[in-house]
Amino acid sequence: MRLESRAQPRSLAWSNPVSWWWAMLTLVSAINVAAWVLMYRELHAAGTSGRVPGMEIMLLLSAAYVFGCAFRSFLPRADVQRICLFDTWLSSVAVGRSVATVAELCFAAQWTMILWQLGTMSGAETAVIAAWAILPLIVIAECFSWYAVVTTKYLFNAIENSLWAVAFFIAGIGLCRLLPEFNGAIRIVLGSAVVGIVFYIVFLITVDVPMYLKRWRADVAGGNKMLRPLEGLRDVSTRWIVTHDISEWREEIAWMSLYFSAAVWASLGLCVFYALEGHILVS
Repeated sequence: MRLESRAQPRSLAWSNPVSWWWAMLTLVSAINVAAWVLMYRELHAAGTSGRVPGMEIMLLLSAAYVFGCAFRSFLPRADVQRICLFDTWLSSVAVGRSVATVAELCFAAQWTMILWQLGTMSGAETAVIAAWAILPLIVIAECFSWYAVVTTKYLFNAIENSLWAVAFFIAGIGLCRLLPEFNGAIRIVLGSAVVGIVFYIVFLITVDVPMYLKRWRADVAGGNKMLRPLEGLRDVSTRWIVTHDISEWREEIAWMSLYFSAAVWASLGLCVFYALEGHILVS
C-alpha cells in the first residue's frame, strides 16, 4: 500500500532544488563508501587488523554506519511525515528506521570503544566510565525514536535528540579528561573532537530539538490525531508519501546533510584513530 500527497513526476527534475540536494548526498555517500573500502584495504595490508585488539569489530561497526548512511542518502525519507523521494518499498519507514537504528547503535559503540581504549591506556577512569555510559543512553534514545515514528508524536523525537546531546556531552567530558594525558598531534586530535562535539550539541539544542518541539506543539494545537502503537506499526510498513516539494523537505535538509557527511567522517576517523594503538604515547 502506498499513498501520495499529490501527483509526482517519476524522476526528479534538475530544475528542482531537491534534486541538487539529493545529488550532493549521493555523491558524498559514494565517496564515503569508497573511503571505507580503501581504509579497510590499507589497514589489512598493514596488518593492523590482526595487531590491534578489537580492530575488526571497529571496522565492522564503521561499515554498518557508513553503508547505512549511504542507503539513507540514496533513498531519503522523513519518518514521522512518511515522506520520501522515490516510490519503492525500500523507502518505507519500517526499512529506513531499522537501518538507521542498527547504524546509530554501531556509531555509539565506536565511541564506547575509542573512549575505553584511550581511558585504559592512560588510566583515565573518567573516560572509561563515559565509555560505558554512551551505548545505554543511545539504546534508550532509539526506543524513543521508534515510539515517535510509530505514534507520529514529535515530542519523543525531541526526547531522543536530547538523549543524543546528553550522550555526547558525556563523551566530551571523557575526551576532556584525556587531553592532559597525551601530547602533540594526539592532543590536537582530541581537542578537535571536543570542538566538534560542542558544535554538534549546540546544533541539537538550538535547531533539532526546538524543531521537533515546534512540530509537536503545532500538532497539539491543530488537534492532530496520534496513531496507536499497533496502528502505527502497520502504518510505517505500508505507507510512504512521494513528494519532491522543497517546502516539505526544507527542515530536513540541514540535519540530513550534516548527518550523512560530517558524522560519517567521524566514524571513519574513529577507525583510523583506533588503529594507532601502539603508536600513541601517554604523557
